[in-house]
Amino acid sequence: MSELKLEMRPGLPDSLRVLLQEYPRDAWQSNDRFHGLISFWLDRHLMFRQVLAKMSDLTEQAQQRNIEHRIYASQLSRYARFFVEQLHGHHHMEDEHYFPTLMDLDSRLQRGFAILDSDHHELDGQLHGFTDAANGVIMPQDPADAVGDTARFLGVLSRFEVFLNRHLVDEEELIVPIILKYDSADLN
Repeated sequence: MSELKLEMRPGLPDSLRVLLQEYPRDAWQSNDRFHGLISFWLDRHLMFRQVLAKMSDLTEQAQQRNIEHRIYASQLSRYARFFVEQLHGHHHMEDEHYFPTLMDLDSRLQRGFAILDSDHHELDGQLHGFTDAANGVIMPQDPADAVGDTARFLGVLSRFEVFLNRHLVDEEELIVPIILKYDSADLN
């Protein structure tokens, strides 16, 4: 199963994409069941991507000294805190409510939920590294090396963005088709 670990996989195996063939991504929005829970959930995923992009942009500006460190640190602190709190809350809701309800709807996809659960644990570890790196930029031990700290943090952001996007895409491609097919009322 190591080939299915978040940092190593190019996507979910075909055996877990059976419903995606029936409900392809480009047809989701035209489905009557899309609006409501699915569109809300996908908007949350979009928000995580946008906040990561905003933090990357801010960090690039700080690295190029186009923004004062004090302003950068204040904005980064706000975005990073929001991001971590929201991502933890989102994963908690999925782990405790959505995943247990959805996994019983189609036994062919139970392995996919185990993969997503494993992703959440991996991402928790990544979030600890993200938080440590963000704190190092927000409260640098050596203010003279703020540019070096931002360069390191930019690397952390870039790696985290790759991992998170892989997880989000795989999660979307497993879960949206399940909801479109089975329309579980237990999710609302």
